[in-house]
Amino acid sequence: MKKITICGGGSLGHVCAGFLSSQENLSVDLLTNHPAKWNREISVKDANGEVFEGHLGKISSDPQEVISDADVVILCLPGFLIKQTLEQIKPYLSEKTVVGSIVSSTGFFFFAHKVLGEKAKLFGFQRVPFIARVVEYGKSANLLGYKASLSIAVENVKDCDGFRSFVEKSFNTPVNLLQSFYEACLTNSNPILHTGRLYSMWHDWDGSAYAQCILFYKEWTEDAAQWLIDMDAEFMRLLEKLPMNQKAVPPLLEYYESTDAKSLAAKLSSIKAFETIKAPMIEVENGWVPDFESRYFTEDFPFGLRFIVDLARKHGVDTPKIDIVYNWGMSKCPKLDI
Repeated sequence: MKKITICGGGSLGHVCAGFLSSQENLSVDLLTNHPAKWNREISVKDANGEVFEGHLGKISSDPQEVISDADVVILCLPGFLIKQTLEQIKPYLSEKTVVGSIVSSTGFFFFAHKVLGEKAKLFGFQRVPFIARVVEYGKSANLLGYKASLSIAVENVKDCDGFRSFVEKSFNTPVNLLQSFYEACLTNSNPILHTGRLYSMWHDWDGSAYAQCILFYKEWTEDAAQWLIDMDAEFMRLLEKLPMNQKAVPPLLEYYESTDAKSLAAKLSSIKAFETIKAPMIEVENGWVPDFESRYFTEDFPFGLRFIVDLARKHGVDTPKIDIVYNWGMSKCPKLDI
């Protein structure tokens, strides 16, 4: 029996804990800052009505209790918690333990290399395996969607294909191995998609309130689409400099089957699953204003676009449009330890 420790109690932490612990061949412990709020029994219901009844082992805020005997550790954390959590668990990791992240695009591999060392056994998902929502904290969650297949990057694991097979069986989804950690951690999804749209909306905001909350995708503009295209072109030039399979990360125009700003804006504004998603805004007395403390800002700039900027500088790739967007976004973000 494999022992997995989940770190984090957000939506993905709930679903992963319940889904994985419902399987007979897995034992799941949980590292959380709020152990008293968790039940050992956790229920996860998927969109088809199937219910996974999980049973957790140890639930603790002390990493020594739940990390020292783990075969696999999975971080289900926002970017700003990854580095400090790796530092907390490092003293209790055994030589056998493989440490991974459910999200790789918010700095996991970069932080892990720095904190755990270049020889650490690591893995990370290119895309999250589930769409997840908490129903009742520590007790139940909804699994709103599965992926048709998953891709992971694996480092310093002797039997990479055996580990791939383990992940495939655990998540009950076909899993592909990536050639490089860059293919998992660098993406033109949120770090480009969100930041370009935010800049286009609010770089010249004069402080006055909007009459209503903007729909993030439904009201996508050609200006925002052009920023995306220009930023993505710079991003693709960076990928050409890195030891990776560039085809693992297709250009945005290709991914969204578009040819220019007009068709890209039309495509993004017509995606039915996204049509109700609102921009990060808060309601005030006379309308709506941008929420610069939302995860669109605190995740996608300092723990998404930041690593693209750092690598571009390291490899001598000019990124003028990305730099404009990044510098603007960081000027709006709360100060974070990065």
